[in-house]
Amino acid sequence: MSHDPNCIFCKIVAGALPCTKLYEDAATLAFMDINPLNPGHALAIPKSHAKDVFAIEEEAIAATVKTARKVARAARAALSPAGVNLLQSSGPAAGQSVFHLHFHIIPRHTGDGLRFNWTPVPGDMAEIGRVAALIRAKIEA
Repeated sequence: MSHDPNCIFCKIVAGALPCTKLYEDAATLAFMDINPLNPGHALAIPKSHAKDVFAIEEEAIAATVKTARKVARAARAALSPAGVNLLQSSGPAAGQSVFHLHFHIIPRHTGDGLRFNWTPVPGDMAEIGRVAALIRAKIEA
């Protein structure tokens, strides 16, 4: 299992830093966010260090998503939110501040004031098609 001694989440996995644990299995850990956006805001992480979505192994991200879903379901049952955001940011421009892949599980309530949404604006279909062709050419089977 990969470990980065300078990573705060690796330190949590190792037990060197405390967390308010929600769930743990062989591959993942879920715990409460100490800077919650809403009550019930939690994080799901792989135990093995991977800095972002581009560096993580397929099995590890699958296990982490499974844990995020498990925690989201539990938050829904416990807190009755109107919805939930599962948010994963990779890279500084996307807002990633801890460079260990993680999913935020954020219970949402109507009128809670959190803004992750954007106003849909119709795109240029020719440009959408052009960009899609570039991306399709790089998708690995």
